[in-house]
Amino acid sequence: QVQLVESGGGLVQAGGSLKLSCAASGRAFSSYSMGWFRQASGKEREFVAAVAWSSDNTYYTDSVKGRFTISRDNAKNIVYLQMNSLKPEDTAVYYCAAAYRSYRSLVTTSRYDYWGQGTQVTVSS
Repeated sequence: QVQLVESGGGLVQAGGSLKLSCAASGRAFSSYSMGWFRQASGKEREFVAAVAWSSDNTYYTDSVKGRFTISRDNAKNIVYLQMNSLKPEDTAVYYCAAAYRSYRSLVTTSRYDYWGQGTQVTVSS
Protein backbone atom coordinates (compact mmCIF):
# COMPACT_ATOMS: atom_id res chain seq x y z
CA GLN A 1 0.00 0.00 0.00
CA VAL A 2 1.28 3.45 -0.92
CA GLN A 3 -0.21 6.73 0.22
CA LEU A 4 0.50 9.87 -1.73
CA VAL A 5 0.11 13.42 -0.44
CA GLU A 6 0.51 16.41 -2.73
CA SER A 7 1.42 19.91 -1.62
CA GLY A 8 2.62 23.18 -3.08
CA GLY A 9 -0.40 24.29 -5.03
CA GLY A 10 -1.79 27.79 -4.86
CA LEU A 11 -2.65 30.96 -6.74
CA VAL A 12 -0.03 32.48 -9.01
CA GLN A 13 -0.01 35.08 -11.76
CA ALA A 14 0.64 34.11 -15.35
CA GLY A 15 4.37 33.78 -15.96
CA GLY A 16 5.03 32.75 -12.39
CA SER A 17 6.30 29.49 -10.93
CA LEU A 18 5.19 26.84 -8.48
CA LYS A 19 6.82 23.66 -7.24
CA LEU A 20 4.56 20.77 -6.37
CA SER A 21 5.66 17.98 -4.09
CA CYS A 22 4.24 14.51 -3.65
CA ALA A 23 5.30 12.62 -0.54
CA ALA A 24 4.90 8.85 -0.61
CA SER A 25 4.53 6.59 2.38
CA GLY A 26 5.51 2.95 2.41
CA ARG A 27 8.54 1.11 1.19
CA ALA A 28 9.89 0.49 -2.30
CA PHE A 29 9.24 4.01 -3.54
CA SER A 30 12.10 3.55 -6.00
CA SER A 31 10.16 0.67 -7.59
CA TYR A 32 7.36 2.96 -8.68
CA SER A 33 7.17 5.07 -11.77
CA MET A 34 5.63 8.37 -10.71
CA GLY A 35 3.34 10.57 -12.70
CA TRP A 36 1.62 13.92 -12.47
CA PHE A 37 -1.83 14.42 -13.94
CA ARG A 38 -4.21 17.35 -13.87
CA GLN A 39 -7.91 17.87 -14.14
CA ALA A 40 -9.47 21.18 -15.02
CA SER A 41 -13.05 21.93 -14.09
CA GLY A 42 -15.42 20.10 -16.43
CA LYS A 43 -12.63 18.25 -18.21
CA GLU A 44 -11.11 14.80 -18.05
CA ARG A 45 -7.97 14.06 -16.13
CA GLU A 46 -4.93 14.43 -18.37
CA PHE A 47 -1.30 13.38 -18.27
CA VAL A 48 1.29 16.03 -17.46
CA ALA A 49 4.60 14.32 -16.72
CA ALA A 50 6.13 11.06 -15.53
CA VAL A 51 9.45 9.69 -14.36
CA ALA A 52 10.24 6.00 -14.80
CA TRP A 53 11.09 3.83 -11.82
CA SER A 54 14.59 2.58 -12.65
CA SER A 55 15.88 4.58 -15.61
CA ASP A 56 14.65 7.96 -14.39
CA ASN A 57 13.59 8.65 -17.94
CA THR A 58 11.10 11.50 -18.03
CA TYR A 59 8.06 12.11 -20.18
CA TYR A 60 5.97 15.23 -20.73
CA THR A 61 2.84 16.21 -22.52
CA ASP A 62 3.61 18.63 -25.34
CA SER A 63 1.92 21.61 -23.74
CA VAL A 64 4.32 21.65 -20.77
CA LYS A 65 7.60 20.71 -22.43
CA GLY A 66 10.25 23.29 -21.68
CA ARG A 67 8.21 24.75 -18.83
CA PHE A 68 7.69 21.89 -16.36
CA THR A 69 10.28 19.55 -14.87
CA ILE A 70 9.56 16.32 -13.01
CA SER A 71 12.13 14.92 -10.62
CA ARG A 72 12.29 12.44 -7.79
CA ASP A 73 14.27 11.97 -4.59
CA ASN A 74 14.19 8.29 -3.71
CA ALA A 75 15.94 8.90 -0.39
CA LYS A 76 13.08 11.16 0.70
CA ASN A 77 10.25 9.35 -1.09
CA ILE A 78 9.24 12.54 -2.87
CA VAL A 79 8.47 13.42 -6.46
CA TYR A 80 8.44 17.04 -7.58
CA LEU A 81 6.91 19.01 -10.39
CA GLN A 82 8.61 22.33 -11.01
CA MET A 83 6.28 24.53 -13.04
CA ASN A 84 7.63 27.67 -14.70
CA SER A 85 6.11 30.18 -17.09
CA LEU A 86 2.65 29.22 -15.91
CA LYS A 87 -0.34 30.01 -18.08
CA PRO A 88 -4.02 30.36 -17.19
CA GLU A 89 -4.68 27.12 -19.07
CA ASP A 90 -2.50 25.31 -16.52
CA THR A 91 -5.21 25.92 -13.93
CA ALA A 92 -6.37 22.56 -12.60
CA VAL A 93 -6.23 20.16 -9.71
CA TYR A 94 -2.90 18.37 -9.93
CA TYR A 95 -2.61 14.75 -8.88
CA CYS A 96 0.39 12.54 -8.40
CA ALA A 97 0.19 8.83 -9.04
CA ALA A 98 2.33 5.73 -8.64
CA ALA A 99 2.70 2.79 -11.01
CA TYR A 100 4.55 -0.27 -9.72
CA ARG A 101 7.53 -1.22 -11.90
CA SER A 102 5.89 0.13 -14.99
CA TYR A 103 7.57 1.51 -18.07
CA ARG A 104 4.74 1.43 -20.52
CA SER A 105 1.75 3.64 -21.06
CA LEU A 106 2.72 6.05 -18.31
CA VAL A 107 0.51 8.63 -20.00
CA THR A 108 -2.66 6.70 -19.20
CA THR A 109 -4.49 6.91 -15.89
CA SER A 110 -5.25 3.18 -15.89
CA ARG A 111 -1.54 2.37 -15.61
CA TYR A 112 -1.33 3.76 -12.10
CA ASP A 113 -1.99 1.88 -8.90
CA TYR A 114 -2.20 4.70 -6.36
CA TRP A 115 -3.34 8.31 -6.45
CA GLY A 116 -3.09 11.30 -4.21
CA GLN A 117 -5.97 13.60 -3.29
CA GLY A 118 -4.77 16.46 -5.47
CA THR A 119 -3.67 20.04 -5.01
CA GLN A 120 -5.26 23.07 -6.67
CA VAL A 121 -3.19 25.24 -8.98
CA THR A 122 -4.79 28.47 -10.16
CA VAL A 123 -3.05 30.75 -12.64
CA SER A 124 -4.52 34.22 -13.02
CA SER A 125 -4.17 36.27 -16.19
